[in-house]
Amino acid sequence: MARFLGGRVELIRADITTLEVDAIVNAANSSLLGGGGVDGAIHRAAGPRLLEECRTLGGARPGEAKLTAGYDLPARHVIHAVGPVWRGGGADEDATLERAYRRSLELAARASLDSIAFPSISTGIYGFPLERATRIAHETARAWLEANEYPRLVVFCTFSERDLDVHEAVAAEVFGPPG
Repeated sequence: MARFLGGRVELIRADITTLEVDAIVNAANSSLLGGGGVDGAIHRAAGPRLLEECRTLGGARPGEAKLTAGYDLPARHVIHAVGPVWRGGGADEDATLERAYRRSLELAARASLDSIAFPSISTGIYGFPLERATRIAHETARAWLEANEYPRLVVFCTFSERDLDVHEAVAAEVFGPPG
């Protein structure tokens, strides 16, 4: 684990569904009704009541996020953020991804949540280049944390060692040295 910004940002390699934080972020599709990858894992771990609640939300467009209970997860809440599908960089993907991260942070702050954990949104099946997406995620988090009290802790959770290495390299540039 690496820490940045006086301990307000953590980078870890773990299964996001096991984290004891106030909210985990789901890299959701527009239906919010589950899918593959992180989305499917979160829905399976949270249990059927998560799907029941998601059915009442009416979906979400790329760049939007919606808050639900965490049900059977250790996290109290799930924030379902819809990232963009990568189309080569000319379809406003960067701004849409930034909005998905910022909207997630806004929902956490509005609920006075102390901690939030993010996966790498849009970097799986949606094809967003990992380093580019990581830079957007970290820059968005830094700007948010410098201007807002909540959440007090932002965790970037990766599933692979390679992804963690990318996060650590980008974090050193965006946040400065660990500590």
